[in-house]
Amino acid sequence: MKVDLNADAGESYGAFAYGHDREIFPLVSSANLACGFHGGSPGRILEAVRLAKAHGVAVGAHPGFPDLVGFGRREMALSPEEVYADVLYQIGALSAFLKAEGLPLHHVKPHGALYLKACRDRETARAIALAVKAFDPGLPLVVLPGTVYEEEARKAGLRVVLEAFPERAYLRSGQLAPRSMPGSWITDPEEAARRALRMVLEGKVEALDGGEVAVRADTLCIHGDNPNAPEVARAVREALEQAGVEVRAF
Repeated sequence: MKVDLNADAGESYGAFAYGHDREIFPLVSSANLACGFHGGSPGRILEAVRLAKAHGVAVGAHPGFPDLVGFGRREMALSPEEVYADVLYQIGALSAFLKAEGLPLHHVKPHGALYLKACRDRETARAIALAVKAFDPGLPLVVLPGTVYEEEARKAGLRVVLEAFPERAYLRSGQLAPRSMPGSWITDPEEAARRALRMVLEGKVEALDGGEVAVRADTLCIHGDNPNAPEVARAVREALEQAGVEVRAF
């Protein structure tokens, strides 16, 4: 049995520092790098690409809404055409850095509010999927299972990678609990590790609003900008490997 462990990186810009890139890269098998819209100055993106290269980490594009002030976590009312163009632009930007360092683009995973909007808005999901397909129809697209986002990715003929979040709480509906909801974040590394094991080995996890929810996971996400992200990533990876689960890129 195997699973990918991913984290966001390269999101710092100017005087603003986000994440724990140097501590996280040795612990994950893939990374989603900012492309300049929600975060990531050119220098920081290049630095993250070189860190990924040094640690043998697969690199994906992490396009977001054009919202540096809100770190891409505020929804924006963009048309499907705007989403398509923005995603295509950002994939291309990261690809330039990867080409310069002799690395391939491994996957695409939208960031923050763009990801969440795609999960419930079919036109946004379709625009993302078509942008990825236009750039490279062989590129995998990371999605939340059971959403219109997954459906549109499959309709576009893309390779779909199903994602789960051991340090985020789920609702019975299968959706992630809103960040504003008490208990929506799992901050204890050991609890996150326990949840990761259930997700991978049992295909389910307890829901914040009671009961359990089915989970399908090709990759597990650790949010790199959380204060204790390295500790969570380390605990999750160690628990998986001790259970005989191989951690490697999809």
